[in-house]
Amino acid sequence: MVKKEVQTVRANQYRIPALAILVAVSVYGIGGALAYLVDRFTPLPDEIAAGVASVFVLVGTFLLYGIKIANQWEKAIVLRFGRFRKLAGPGLFWVTPIIETIPNWIDHRVMVTPFSAEKTLTKDTVPVDVDAVLFWMVWDAEKAALEVEDYRMAITWAAQTALREVIGQMYLADILVGRAKMDADLQRIIDERTTPWGVTVQSVEIRDIVIPQDLEDAMSRQAQAERERQARVILGESEKQIAASFAEASQAYINNPTALHLRAMNMLFEGLKEKGALVIVPSSAVDTMNLGGLSGLVSLAKDQQSEA
Repeated sequence: MVKKEVQTVRANQYRIPALAILVAVSVYGIGGALAYLVDRFTPLPDEIAAGVASVFVLVGTFLLYGIKIANQWEKAIVLRFGRFRKLAGPGLFWVTPIIETIPNWIDHRVMVTPFSAEKTLTKDTVPVDVDAVLFWMVWDAEKAALEVEDYRMAITWAAQTALREVIGQMYLADILVGRAKMDADLQRIIDERTTPWGVTVQSVEIRDIVIPQDLEDAMSRQAQAERERQARVILGESEKQIAASFAEASQAYINNPTALHLRAMNMLFEGLKEKGALVIVPSSAVDTMNLGGLSGLVSLAKDQQSEA
């Protein structure tokens, strides 16, 4: 991708706007028409006619390579005899052919550069692959053109080395859960390195972190075991609460045997009523509860049925 960007920049160095082509063709046409008319109505020696034609060709060529147009987001670096002369653009401007050249067209828009670090060891010696995206822009076109040979390539390499440096200073767990901190550290480091080139870093975003498959499986099993442990802890707490409730209920039944017997009969009735079973209670239990013999038992059963 960087090679494509370099090729595009080199192609832009020699670009000729459509306006310049139109003006040059018009001059060529005017020169040809004028030479034809002069030769027809006022015959001239061949040397003079050739000289006139040559003048128009030179003027057209001069205009062809002298007229330049920079887009709204661009600045052109103009050198005169190899020395920096000015920043031109955006819009229409003029360069003097032969003595002035445009080696670079600097784009001032926010640029996006993906970069990565493969098989880089963390602080706890775990190899990881990290993909990231860098958002940057040129704030000083003169520095970007004159302070570094190829600022695009330099930014890419600076980002990759910074990413490897940050990974080597962090533990794997911190990398996995601390992406925001990692993004901020990368932005700070890369911005410090690119500021002398007239480039500022807007932001850095980590896209993906790939760890070895066996380590990923181990971490998955560890997470599952942790969830099971938490579930067992919650179940144990529930059992403790239930036991405490039973202990509180037992205190209420200590001095009230009748209530205890009623609770026991109610549990039997609730457990068997759906199947239509018959519960036979010894008369001794009824006498103990002072329910008034069989009539009390029948009344109790009716009350239970009406409640159901």
